Amino acid sequence: MAPSQAAGSAADPDGLEDRLRRFATIWSRAIFPVTATSLTRPEVEEHLLPLARELCLSLHARPFDPQVAQRVGAALVEAHCTDPEALSRTLGVIDAYLVLYCGSGDPEQSAEESRARCAKLQHALAAGFAQGLRERTLAEQEAIARSSLLARSDAMQALHATEARFSAVFEGAAIGIGIADLDGNVLEVNDTLTRMFGGLEHHVRGRKVTDWAHPEDRPHVWELYGELVRGEREHFRVEKPFYRNDGTVLWTNLTVSLLRDAEGQPEYQLALMEDTTERRLLNLRLRYEATHDALTGLPNRTLFFERLEKALSAGDGARFGLCYLDLDGFKAINDSLGHAAGDRLLVEVADRLQSCATAPGEMVARLGGDEFVALTTGPDTQREVDELATRILAVLASPICVDGREFTVRGSIGIVEGPAGERTAAEVLRSADITMYRAKSAGGNRFEIADPEADARAITRHGLTTALPAALERGEFFIEYQPLVHLGDGSVHGAEALVRWCHPQHGVLGPDQFIPLAEHTGLIVPLGRWVLQEAVRQARYWQERHSDGGPLRINVNLSPTQLHHPGLVADTVAVLERSGLEPGALCLEVTESALIGADEDLLKPLRQLAEMGVDIALDDFGTGYSNLANLRRLPVSVLKLDRSFTQGMQRHPADPVDLKIVEGIVSLAHSLQLAVTVEGVETGAQAEQLRELGCDTAQGWYYARPGPPDKLHALSLADAV
Repeated sequence: MAPSQAAGSAADPDGLEDRLRRFATIWSRAIFPVTATSLTRPEVEEHLLPLARELCLSLHARPFDPQVAQRVGAALVEAHCTDPEALSRTLGVIDAYLVLYCGSGDPEQSAEESRARCAKLQHALAAGFAQGLRERTLAEQEAIARSSLLARSDAMQALHATEARFSAVFEGAAIGIGIADLDGNVLEVNDTLTRMFGGLEHHVRGRKVTDWAHPEDRPHVWELYGELVRGEREHFRVEKPFYRNDGTVLWTNLTVSLLRDAEGQPEYQLALMEDTTERRLLNLRLRYEATHDALTGLPNRTLFFERLEKALSAGDGARFGLCYLDLDGFKAINDSLGHAAGDRLLVEVADRLQSCATAPGEMVARLGGDEFVALTTGPDTQREVDELATRILAVLASPICVDGREFTVRGSIGIVEGPAGERTAAEVLRSADITMYRAKSAGGNRFEIADPEADARAITRHGLTTALPAALERGEFFIEYQPLVHLGDGSVHGAEALVRWCHPQHGVLGPDQFIPLAEHTGLIVPLGRWVLQEAVRQARYWQERHSDGGPLRINVNLSPTQLHHPGLVADTVAVLERSGLEPGALCLEVTESALIGADEDLLKPLRQLAEMGVDIALDDFGTGYSNLANLRRLPVSVLKLDRSFTQGMQRHPADPVDLKIVEGIVSLAHSLQLAVTVEGVETGAQAEQLRELGCDTAQGWYYARPGPPDKLHALSLADAV
């Protein structure tokens, strides 16, 4: 290896410079044969190397800016690489080798994104090349044409050589040139312009400029033309379409200049035309690809947002209606039949949806995956959007055949309808998404209409969900304790630990407002571990300061997710050992519904904890519709009777049915050597009846509401006195 190569390898461990060099070599070999230059091929390669480096940097730039490639295209023209074949070969080299040699090494950029960026760089390079070539050609040709035309005016009195020179420039120009008088009559055209209009000179010469009006002409085009022929301006440049004789459209970059006579009076007009039809078609194709879904051909998210923002910005009482559709159970089809079958299903669904939105002001788009949107606009969208959603559900009801199997596709639709100008596109789509999930939660195959209050609740839930991890780290959670009281003597037996969240904006939140969110996100495991640590530490503190030394038990709730966590037993043992609390002073509460149909794998950690001496309480007993015979196989020592069974005891006289039910449950529990705790005790009469029925302990507002730990300590000290 040469010393320079070794140094390059040490400075460039990924070999990027080597790959750039190989890319520049391929590029130079492609364009050198069609480049009119005095340079050698290696010299051309050295000239292309910094341009290759610019393309590589642009491929990975964040934010992505394809305009860099325009400068590369212009640089090719500056290097006298002006042959159209050189552009074609350059685009071919970039398409085939840029991502190959420069696309790797960026973990944030997928291969698909690299290819998409490469396509945009090709487009920008072609635009820069064409712009550079046009500016160079226009500058040269306009100067030559102007001087030649002025020379032709004097040719009748001057040398024949001047007219010959003008003719050579006029006929050999690479762009179309036409000369007309001030009335707009076309006097002369060159061969290039004749070919641009179909090759028949008599269809061009002798016509009036005003005959070439086109419906897509911008309004100011003819205003500029009028100013020119009146002598108020010297030239103007516009993009203008023309009709050819066969009815096809010719798009041009048109430059029209005013030619004056020796006295400075307007005499002729000179038109220079560059054919941009192919470039415009390329732009349209790239625009279509950028705004339409590759799989279904439907408008994609980009185009949909453009249409939605346009609909929302309309005034004068305009309204809109939006249907947000998500297919129910689509993941199961992908998982069972594969993504290819899922794609075919999406194509069929897209075709059916498109058949539902054919009226003016209606469109269907695919946002991604199995999510579609349908938009309708007009004065009566309140009725039309409901009808649109009904049509969508109806066309989805017919079975779809994929790979010889029939599938009945169901969908959930969220509808947002209202006047334009009140919400942004992002707000509308968010409301539709929330409403769609409300329809899905209601069973699917239906549509729901957006409700601002439901949206607010969903947004609040989302905000709480995202704030949960940081809240635990910032110490925003705290525990309140509700005493457990012996019904026999009224002494404090222990307490149940109830977690609360002191939210910076919403204040104190109860567990029903955030525990389900913690379950859904998986944060319940670290949160539950923290609650166990704090509750056990507090129980140990109470025991150390209780006057008669009697143990105060602590009850801690376990969620279903914690039951399935493999570290439950180890975490509990570690917490008890660190605190010094005896296992018998801890009771873990598990809801009855979490243990319905529980297998031995789920019960095993509970059995291990029970064997250590930890009490297991079956919480909310009587609400889970479980088989009472299952109590014998559950490792529980306490039944917590749900408050629904004792509410009838708050009336006078007490409901005899409730009395019999509670009496039966207490008898059954005691026969299985289980203690009975009753929740929701609110009156003294209720507490007395429960004591007479044999219940062991109780908790409720009659004794104390959940509160800080020092309040419970005060209650226990009062009992001791």
